[in-house]
Amino acid sequence: MQALEVKSFLEGKLPNTEVVVEGEGCNFQLNVISDELAALSPVKRQQQIYAHLNPWITDGSIHAVTMKFFSRAAWAERT
Repeated sequence: MQALEVKSFLEGKLPNTEVVVEGEGCNFQLNVISDELAALSPVKRQQQIYAHLNPWITDGSIHAVTMKFFSRAAWAERT
């Protein structure tokens, strides 16, 4: 599994969302930039991501995922 594959997949499933993916193989760190997701509770945010990644987690293609969520404004302040 490649980082670009995870990025493209999630961005295709989550409109108005940018995903910066680090890692390779089966361990990934996600920076998720989305005003919509940033407005949700931490549990709801993670549920949104895991709902899409679950098939890959189940088949072992992805072993570990860490996530950080940012609004567009908060992300712009970081970079």
